[in-house]
Amino acid sequence: MEAKTKTSKPTDVKTTGAKTTTKTPAKKNAAKDLMDLFEDSLKDIYWAEKALSKALPKMQKNATDVKLQSAIENHIVETEEHIVRLEQCFEALGKKAQAKKCDAMQGLLDEGKSIMEETEPGAVRDSGIVAAAQKVEHYEIATYGTLAAFAKVLQQEECMNLLLTTLNEEKNCNELLTKLADTNINSQAVEA
Repeated sequence: MEAKTKTSKPTDVKTTGAKTTTKTPAKKNAAKDLMDLFEDSLKDIYWAEKALSKALPKMQKNATDVKLQSAIENHIVETEEHIVRLEQCFEALGKKAQAKKCDAMQGLLDEGKSIMEETEPGAVRDSGIVAAAQKVEHYEIATYGTLAAFAKVLQQEECMNLLLTTLNEEKNCNELLTKLADTNINSQAVEA
């Protein structure tokens, strides 16, 4: 019996001197320039913020620490503002606001959901919620920082300013979560 071999799509191989480069075929609708990549990344974070706006109330409901509940409540409000700012970015680009599923955010939210399901209510779960929330914040900080840098070189000043405003809010939220964990929540989890 013969084994079937999997065939792959052809690639272009180019050899120049000692270097060999392989060029794989581009996907349909692949970004052709930085503006395409910028717009695609805006769609990605737009989806991410909308998904986060649905996940945050569940995190708040599962948190037991009053200060953590309050921090999440504030971030729910900020996240709604982030969605509006992204819509303003699309508008400034003359584009309709569109969301494209963000696999990274989906994974982070799934992990947060698992943490809440796999911990008892109380300080340990609160520590897990902080950890999950900070992973989300770090992803958002990286994304908004990159998008602001793209907007700068693309001379999209309105978008850049909107993105930088959101970036600062994400950094502030991360700092608050760190403070809550360091001054209260993690210590209580040790004693649980």
